[in-house]
Amino acid sequence: MSSPSPLRSVLKVGSNTMVSRLLGFARDVILARLFGAGEMADAFFVAFRVPNLFRRLFGEGAFSQSFVPVLGEYRATRSIEETQAFVADVAGWLALTLAVVTIVGILSASAVVYAIAPGFAANPDKFHLTVELLRITFPYLFLVSLVALAGGVLNTYGHFTVPAFTPVFLNLSIIATAIFWAPHLQQPAIAVAWGVLIGGVVQLLFQLPALKRVGHLHWPRLRRRDPGVSKLLRLMGPAAFGASVAQINLFMNTILASLVGANVVSYLYYSDRLVEFPLGVFGVALGTVVLPLLSRQATERSPQFPQTLDWALRLTWLIGLPATVGLLILAQPLLISLFRYGAYTAEDARQSTLSLIGYGLGILPIIAARVLAPAFYAHQNTRTPVRFGMISVAVNMGISLILAWPLQQLGLALATSSAALVNAFMLWRRLHRDGLYQPQRGWWVFLLKTAGLALLMGIVLLWLRGDAALWLSLPLWERLLRVLGLVLLAAVLYLMGGWWLGIRELRDLYRRRSSRA
Repeated sequence: MSSPSPLRSVLKVGSNTMVSRLLGFARDVILARLFGAGEMADAFFVAFRVPNLFRRLFGEGAFSQSFVPVLGEYRATRSIEETQAFVADVAGWLALTLAVVTIVGILSASAVVYAIAPGFAANPDKFHLTVELLRITFPYLFLVSLVALAGGVLNTYGHFTVPAFTPVFLNLSIIATAIFWAPHLQQPAIAVAWGVLIGGVVQLLFQLPALKRVGHLHWPRLRRRDPGVSKLLRLMGPAAFGASVAQINLFMNTILASLVGANVVSYLYYSDRLVEFPLGVFGVALGTVVLPLLSRQATERSPQFPQTLDWALRLTWLIGLPATVGLLILAQPLLISLFRYGAYTAEDARQSTLSLIGYGLGILPIIAARVLAPAFYAHQNTRTPVRFGMISVAVNMGISLILAWPLQQLGLALATSSAALVNAFMLWRRLHRDGLYQPQRGWWVFLLKTAGLALLMGIVLLWLRGDAALWLSLPLWERLLRVLGLVLLAAVLYLMGGWWLGIRELRDLYRRRSSRA
């Protein structure tokens, strides 16, 4: 792909997201020290997961996937007044829906906890603490979904920095409450739950000046005859079903995790946090940039559409492959270095390593799906990804039920990765069959070069890694320096090798960063 601007946008979003993810690591280190992988950790993680699941449905799932293409069409074909009216109407109806869902969620918190973590009912103290925490965190759904609306508007107008940086405030809020408030409470998790809610308020306020600058800071309204809102609702129908189907995977894993063994919820959480780093820094950045770009090209019927998709898939493989190899090899050193302090024990790290390996195998297909699905949404086709999502959920359920009890957290993580692989493959095959995507020349050479580099990188990491006993014996500063050194060495080997082999996409990355220096 010739135009460098999408790459610049990906780097911009990725760099800002990296700040948030690094703070997220700091947050999780503090939570691991405070909660470990015990009852309080399980209670907080479930209470935090519920509004996050709904957020992905209302904010980052069906809504964003349907809203951004329609807003892009309005921006390209309608007047600024019509576009502003459309955004105000959407904000009004979204806020009303979220308010109802939030109130119902708070009032029915006990039923929600029993539904998503039935195993907690065997421990009344743990169950009641989870319910109390959920009632505090549930309004975060309302706030962060409006944040997602604002982010969708800004991304459509090419303003990626503010939405990418916004999550920083959630992490700062949780860190502050965990350090300064939690130690003074009998139940420290209550302070951290309030930190989630405070973070949601700050995130929303942070978006408002940027919205004003692009001309879309409006009072929400509830006009019923806006054709754009009607179109959005028609698209959201199947998309909402598909997004809710996708969340069944997470609900299913949480339910089974609460049943198959003690602390499995926490093991899955800590390993998921490490997997979310490459997914968040790169996968989210790429998906965020690709959706409005593909939407504009689809509206304009641009011949660059398949080229953009091919470019995004090459970047997916280029970054996702070494991230997968590095995470699988350094799984236990990373967990020990980041979380093995305070209440988080060496056994917790060993158990979390199993689920991290299972989740790590899903990095590439998850990122690929985040690139492939926007190709359908750009054409305002939400039904096809829904159908494939249903199939992947069935795969996840089947494998989870087979593997959850014998393999516990490893089985649940493997089920998630397998479902992601099935979903990505079906999306790719349909785009190829419908002529919306044709691989560009040079793929086989590209695959061979990157695979060879990843193999070399993996061999070096295995040679230098050392065993768990070594990492447990090191002091904090030496652990962090050692693991950082291994990560940097792996990155240098891969990037310099790619430059030497003439991999065009790596040279594009270097040139783009050099031009910004």
